Amino acid sequence: MRCSLPVSSKRRILCVFPAYTPSFGTFSHAYPLMGGVKAFMPPQGLLLIAAYMPEAWECRFIDENIRRAGPADFAWADAVFVSGMHIQEPQIHDIRERAHAAGKVAVLGGPSVSGAPEKYDDFDYLHLGEIGDATDRLIEILDRDVARPAAQVSLETKDRLALADFPAPAYEHAPLKRYLIGSLQFSSGCPYRCEFCDIPQLYGRQPRLKSPEQMCAELDAIISQPGHPAVVYFVDDNFIGNRKATRDMLPHLVAWQKKNDYPLQFACEATLNMAKQPEILELMRQANFMTVFVGIETPEADALKGIDKTHNAAVPMYEAIETLNSYGLEVTSGIILGLDTDTDKSEQNLIDFIDRSAIPVLTINLLQALPKTPLWDRLEREGRLLHDASLESNVLFKRPHDAVVSSWRRAIAHAYEPDKIFERFKHQCAVTYPHRIKTPTKGKLTFTNLRRGLILGFNIITRVGIVSDYRRPFWQAAGYALRRGQIEAVFNMGFVAHHLIRFTREALRGEHNASFYAAKAAEAKEARERTWWENARRRFVPEREAA
Repeated sequence: MRCSLPVSSKRRILCVFPAYTPSFGTFSHAYPLMGGVKAFMPPQGLLLIAAYMPEAWECRFIDENIRRAGPADFAWADAVFVSGMHIQEPQIHDIRERAHAAGKVAVLGGPSVSGAPEKYDDFDYLHLGEIGDATDRLIEILDRDVARPAAQVSLETKDRLALADFPAPAYEHAPLKRYLIGSLQFSSGCPYRCEFCDIPQLYGRQPRLKSPEQMCAELDAIISQPGHPAVVYFVDDNFIGNRKATRDMLPHLVAWQKKNDYPLQFACEATLNMAKQPEILELMRQANFMTVFVGIETPEADALKGIDKTHNAAVPMYEAIETLNSYGLEVTSGIILGLDTDTDKSEQNLIDFIDRSAIPVLTINLLQALPKTPLWDRLEREGRLLHDASLESNVLFKRPHDAVVSSWRRAIAHAYEPDKIFERFKHQCAVTYPHRIKTPTKGKLTFTNLRRGLILGFNIITRVGIVSDYRRPFWQAAGYALRRGQIEAVFNMGFVAHHLIRFTREALRGEHNASFYAAKAAEAKEARERTWWENARRRFVPEREAA
């Protein structure tokens, strides 16, 4: 539902989402293969705020991963709303600077400012927490006056809007065809207290839920837009945070897919103990879930105790991965190096895990302490929080910093050596993809999908299969998949591996941080200032040299 407060003024709200710093998980190197794709996923939070604004107020949405907000955009607005994560901090400040240069009031909400408001003393209004009573107070203030306040005003949500009362995100303001994947939220919050995670503090430990009817209505809105992404990601903090609710919702999702001839594939993130839920896994298979992101963090069982993640050991790790694969779910894994329990053997243990698990995609990061986490509080007590921008992490590791970074470099080099990543994809062709359901062609046979498939196929054949220096292992894996009739797998492995190999080579040259949560601001600025020709050359010409 929209805000029900009566308003006396008509306002124009410009919602601007900051660009991401490149990372393993956003697949930016693969966008040129898709034809028209410019960004990873539409931001649920800012689109939700746009949908909540009073009906008399006009909203515009700009994702700076697609295009940069220009002077005309700021001139149009009465107020500029911004939201983002810690990794986007430099870009968040940049949007505020442009808004103020245009004489506009700047409002910041979202996870980064809610976790660390002290980082953003340059904004006029801070919206801390989720949508709720603070949002209504902000609307009341802006209804009266859109002049910049004399001092910063901080508004914190005490009474959150129930998810069942959320309006559908303003998908109509977002050019969905420009996104790699779509986004959808069913629940918010996570019952676990992993030491490094800020989700319980920001969103609570008792998952709050939307109704299945809400969710299906949002899916209707997504597929009503021409050129919508073929994959939708559930952005829930933990898809099985409330197992009963998930089990009750999934039949509605299966029915929606059948009614619409399976127009979408789904992905989500969850804890590894979902392997103990065969009923949920079978329903996910029937609903056409393809991928699940699991925060495995470390293959060392003793280390899981130190970060309060023993639920990952509820089922033996390799057995759990095999179980998920048996339901057609390809596992994507988050890995952390730099834990207090790491030893000289941890690097080799991780490499062994990469090879044995055959997980194709692993986001391997250095430990980073986030505000409002048990890890931050502990390291602050121990005097182990660092504030040195020249380092790769804000954590004073138990092992030497350079040794940890070197382990990270060797681990990603091993994981994304072309022969090894394509070998892991071949394993998925054998043990995972055959277990997926066969869906009707009708739901996918659209002009947009045909065009997208032709463009992607041509680019994979030329840029990966002919031009790249990893064409040999690609064709070996592609041939393995084609002999099994897995044409879609060829597209997927070419697309994903192309990004991961290219990104890894850049990271090994020192162009990217060893943590998703810390931005290489200098490199990002340098990229923005490069000439069109230099950016084009870097995008299209294969990089053969690692550092």
